[in-house]
Formats: sequence, C-alpha cells, structure tokens
Amino acid sequence: MRGDYMSDKKYKKGPKLFSLARKRALVLDVPQEKGVKLAELICRIQDKEGNAPCFQQRERCRERLCCWQASCSAIMEDK
Repeated sequence: MRGDYMSDKKYKKGPKLFSLARKRALVLDVPQEKGVKLAELICRIQDKEGNAPCFQQRERCRERLCCWQASCSAIMEDK
C-alpha cells in the first residue's frame, strides 16, 4: 500500500491510526460496518488498492514503501 496520506512514516496507533484508516476507507469506498477491527479495515484498504492484505499478519515484510509499515508489527527486511 502506497500513498501520501501517511507518508511521514511516523508511528501511529490506537484512535489516531483508526481515524486515519476510517478516512482512507471512506475515500476508497471500503465497507466499515460497526465492530470492524483495525487490522481488518487496513487489510481491506490494502486489498482495494491492489496490494497484499497483510497488515499485522506477517512476521517479516519487504514492502518498504508501505504507508502502514510504521504501525505494523512486521520486521522490515531488505529486498
């Protein structure tokens, strides 16, 4: 997932991250039913943008340009 809406690469978590994800989901017309978990919402956004829906689902990641990487639990690797 790439985009300038989170390009500052600062770590975001909790309500700030959820707010960012909800705003992005609205722009992309991604469903946001009541009770959806943050990781699921971000995975839906990733899928809608044509990327692997992998937020907090991998131990290691090579997607250096992913805008969610600062908030994901994956260890970043070199390609």
